This record gives sequence, structure tokens and C-alpha cells, in this order.
Amino acid sequence: MDLDYFMATYSIPPLGQHQLVELGIAGAIIFAILSIAVVVARYFGPGLAQRLEDNAVDARFPLATRAVAILRHLVAALLLAATLGFHDWTFYAQLAVGFTFAAASALFLKNLLIGLRISFPIVLAVSLVVFVFILSNAVGQLSSITSALDKAGFDIGNSRFSLLTIIKIVLALVILFALIRLANRGIKQMVRRNKALDEAQKLLTEKLAAVAILIAAFFVGIDMLGIDITAFAVFSGAFGLAIGFGLQKTFGNLIAGIILLMDRSIKPGDVIVVGESFGWVNKIGVRAVSVITRDGKEHLIPNENLMTQEVENWSYSSKNVRVHIPVGVSYRCDIHKAQELMLQAATDAKRVLNAPKPNVWMSGFGDSSVNFEILAWIKDPQEGVGNVKSEVLNRLWDLFKENDIEIPFPQRDINVRTIDDEFVDKIAARMLARGDEAAQPKAAVTKAAAKKS
Repeated sequence: MDLDYFMATYSIPPLGQHQLVELGIAGAIIFAILSIAVVVARYFGPGLAQRLEDNAVDARFPLATRAVAILRHLVAALLLAATLGFHDWTFYAQLAVGFTFAAASALFLKNLLIGLRISFPIVLAVSLVVFVFILSNAVGQLSSITSALDKAGFDIGNSRFSLLTIIKIVLALVILFALIRLANRGIKQMVRRNKALDEAQKLLTEKLAAVAILIAAFFVGIDMLGIDITAFAVFSGAFGLAIGFGLQKTFGNLIAGIILLMDRSIKPGDVIVVGESFGWVNKIGVRAVSVITRDGKEHLIPNENLMTQEVENWSYSSKNVRVHIPVGVSYRCDIHKAQELMLQAATDAKRVLNAPKPNVWMSGFGDSSVNFEILAWIKDPQEGVGNVKSEVLNRLWDLFKENDIEIPFPQRDINVRTIDDEFVDKIAARMLARGDEAAQPKAAVTKAAAKKS
């Protein structure tokens, strides 16, 4: 009696012979569609995965690893959707096709969103909602479910906020977020393959496209949710005030980053010095520039700082950088021979350029040495400067030893003019305390020499 009441309430017909025949036909079609989807995924999936892997601009989105599953569920969902609309099925056949269609759509969405690195709890919730809505629509119960969800809410003026509204908002945000990531990834791939643009122009194109996509997604989302855009007029003043005070630095850094890319004063790969930070530019982001030092430390410098502070760009017009290596030799050495050896040491270094050729300058006469400076050019400062100096100096050490060139060190001669008896007695006492057998004669000689002086 309860089963009959349930079937009557939801207009579920009894399972007759005609229903069984259509259910069997629907089952055979479902089996055929799933088989086709598996074959298509096995045949085209690996090629699609390889193409995604080859064109990947970064490793953040593991779409390639899920390409086969995404393709399989997409083909199944499209064919099942066509099957639903192709024929007016009886209830049980429609339920079977609708259930399979909902499951294929939910699995397609799940794999796609996970491939875009969206949080798994959000993916699971969205997939379940999509499954329930598609299945309900297939069996004609979508209106009853939406009515029930809409009743659990409240009215504010002419607007209705309910569970249905929350679900719509969440679905719209997740779908738009996924589309934004897909669009940004596609644009990055197109820009990276364009050989007519340099790195700065490519990055500028990517940033401007990302801003345009974000603005377009905002208006599309408003249209999807059915929000009247004139409602934002009330909040526009407060929103502008919030941007002026709270988000001033954020928007300032954004505009500064775009200007840096437009005038091409700083590009990814450039070697720059900002304050105490020295390294090469890894990435120019919306908020900051990433500078990696030779120690592997990554400094995030706000874009505004690069606009307002003094910046040394070693790669602005040319990547050639001159390295200064100071060297000192003894006054007793043949300085002309020493200069020849310095030039040879610089020339033997692997990273030192032959053009411009290295040079040696005498920089002055020091207290203990004749000072020179080796000037050598390199074209890859991002690989480090200290290692070039080390290589040249190591080679120069060997050459100096082979040719008896002395590297001096500071020396001082101390002449003692007067020594009192008390000081001599203290020295003799210390020598005796150490157990030196010859201390007494030595002390006597020292004392006599001191008196004589």
C-alpha cells in the first residue's frame, strides 16, 4: 500500500511488458555508448595527454594525467544526452539513461576540476549537486526539488535568498573559476608558442588577457545569477572608497607591474640589483617581482619598489658584464711578466669572453704590493660572478707558482730602542718558569745587550 502510494504520488508507472522492453533497449544503448567512450578514450586519450604535457606552461595543473578519464566521460555524457533527446522514453528507460548521463557528467566534471587543482571537497560537492540535478531533470522531478530548495530561505525586499540561491552561486563560481583557469592556460600556450614576441611582451599579453578574462567572467557570472547590475550602484561609492584606502597598494603594484612590462625596463631573466638583493628575475607577478639569488633564496620585491627605487639592471641593453678581479704582486717581481700571466689566467677561464677581450690595469702602489685589476667580460651573469673570480684566481695561483711570482702579505719591522731592567727580569722569570735549561744564560745575554744599548 505504501509502495503504491509512493508511485502514485510521484507519477511512477507500473513495470509492464512495454516498460521492460524499452528498459532492455535503453540498457543495450547505454552499454554500446560506454563501450564507444572507452574505445575513443583508449585511442585518442594518450595522444591528448601527450599534447597537454608537451604544451604545458607549468606543472600546477595535472590535466595530462586525467586526460583519458576526462575524454571517456565527456564522450559518454554527450552521447547519452543525445540519446535522451532522441526518443521519448518510458519512465524506467529514461531513469536508466538519465542516471548514466548524470553519473558520466559528474565524473567528467570531477576529473576536470581536480585536473585544474580545485579543492577536493568543493569538487565532490559540486559533482554531487550536478548528478542530482541532471538525474532529477531526466525523470521530470527537477521542478519539485528546486521548489523544495527555494522554500528554505527568506525574502529581502524583492530578492529571495534560499538554499537554491546558494547552490546556484556556488555552481556559478566554481564553473567560472574553472573556465578562467582553462582560458588563462590556453592563452599562455598560444602566447608561448608565438616566436614574434619577446619574454616581456609575452608576459604583458598574458597579464592583460588575465585581467580581461576576469572582468568578462564577473559580468558573465552576474548574468548567470540573474543579478540586476544597477543594484551595484548603491555600493559603488563604498567600493571605490575601499579600493582607494584598503587596496591602494594592491592596485598600485598591479599598475606598476604592467608599466614595467610595457616599457620593458625589467624582464624575466634579467640580472638586477635592488638594495641588498642581487639575482635574476624569475617572474613578474601581479603584486611582486620574484628575484632568485645565487644562494637559491627567492626575494619577493613589490612592483612599486622597482618603480621608485634605484635599480641596477645588468641585462637591460646587453647581458655582457665586466668582472673586476683585484690582484697584488711583490715589488721584487717582474710586473710585466705578472701582467702576462694575469691575462693568460683570465683567457683560460671558460666563461670569460674573447670579445671584448680581458685586460689588466695597474691600479696603484700599495704598502706591500703593486696592485693590479683584471677586467674580464662575461655574458651570463645569471650563472654567478663569484665563481668566475674563483676560477681566474685559482688559475693565476698556479701560474704564479710556476713562474716564481710572489704574492706579498703585510710585514712590519719593530725596532726596540730601550728596555728597562724590570722588563728583562720578567722575561727571564717566565723562561725559568717554563723549565727552559738555557733560560739563565739567555736572560743574562739579553740583559747585557739591553744595558749596552
